[in-house]
Amino acid sequence: MSVLPQTLLIVDDDRANLESLERIFQRERIEVVTATDGKEALEVLRRRRISVCLTDLMMPGLSGIELLRAAKTVSPETEVILMTAFGTVETAVEAMKEGAWDFVTKPFKRIQIVKAVRRALDQQALVMENLALKAELQDSRRDRSIIGNSLAMRQTMDMVRQVAPSNATVLLLGESGTGKELFARAIHNASSRANRSFIALNCAALPETLLEAELFGHEKGAFTGASARRQGRFELADHGTLFLDELGEMSPQVQVKLLRVLQEGEFERVGGTQTLRVDTRIVAATNMDLKAQVEAGRFREDLFYRLNVINISLPPLRERKDDIPLLAHYFLTLYAGKNHKELVGISREAVEALLAWSWPGNVRELENAIERAVVLCRGDTITADDLPPHIREGDPERRHLTVPIGTPLEDIERMVIRETLAATRGDKKLAAQLLGIATRTIYRKI
Repeated sequence: MSVLPQTLLIVDDDRANLESLERIFQRERIEVVTATDGKEALEVLRRRRISVCLTDLMMPGLSGIELLRAAKTVSPETEVILMTAFGTVETAVEAMKEGAWDFVTKPFKRIQIVKAVRRALDQQALVMENLALKAELQDSRRDRSIIGNSLAMRQTMDMVRQVAPSNATVLLLGESGTGKELFARAIHNASSRANRSFIALNCAALPETLLEAELFGHEKGAFTGASARRQGRFELADHGTLFLDELGEMSPQVQVKLLRVLQEGEFERVGGTQTLRVDTRIVAATNMDLKAQVEAGRFREDLFYRLNVINISLPPLRERKDDIPLLAHYFLTLYAGKNHKELVGISREAVEALLAWSWPGNVRELENAIERAVVLCRGDTITADDLPPHIREGDPERRHLTVPIGTPLEDIERMVIRETLAATRGDKKLAAQLLGIATRTIYRKI
């Protein structure tokens, strides 16, 4: 989780006191911004992100209480500490009701004011981290590493490791269920932004109006239900990585705004006029043919080329069959633990059925199949009977094997033998006859 830079705004019409406080907190290595009245302070709050506002209570024009109320509207995440020489219980209670973090009376000791500000900064940092976590951890399941040792996976991971250290936009292409978010996380974790936020957003899950607000944030009153200003995913991912899944589902209006961020690094919140700048790396993903979408006029050509700086095609599960047993055992361990079951493994017949299936839903379909098998399993081993009926009955129409160009002959031989064994339900004699080799060769190769 990234640690966002924190800034303290000090507001006091007494310049001597203002300069004294500024020196104190500069010695504490806290970034300080000053204002001599409430109106100036409000402009600062509108222009930039302020972590804590330390303001005098009695000021001409906009008082400390009035500034507190305005700050909670303009910048609700900012914590406010009031200071006054006329501290009363009634004033303190009113300030707390209005949302003040703390209340200190003059004259105060240096250690007292520093402690109050430090506590407010810690609280504000916690609030911001929770906002980022809420966006980042929508999926409550624990994060999983990428699993697979097949040639296709090794080639894909080599590409990931090569592009991760750069700041280039990456476009992940692949069928649904191939694990695009896991690959996006792998790119983030291997980059110089790894200690910053990784924020994910499924563009197909939201209607156009809400998608725009989620991406760029919104001001109070921008639309019905916008009761306060809210940061968007681009702000939350500043100096980190923003993963945009199902990018092809974006409306033309949102595409225009996304193009501007990619080109200029700036945008406005919905309903706002202030231009914000961010340093956010984009990793996008889609299962659509974006070139076809461009030709059909449903996706902007300039945005496509801006996104398509580096594209990585993720292999479907049917092209990485060697990884199926490894993945299946991983999911078995995961869901056996979640369901408090002690399982030792998967039977040979069940593995052969898994290898025989074409997996149109890819890894996600395999995960669901194993979770179902774990729940239904009555013994200590998953059998073919525990698998979904369509998987254990096989795919009778599937008679072809796709092999990527450049696959070593040894790997091709192993794949052909495995596929043939899957088709013959493990009958090695029949598989040997189909392949035109001796049965003992089958035993030796496997």
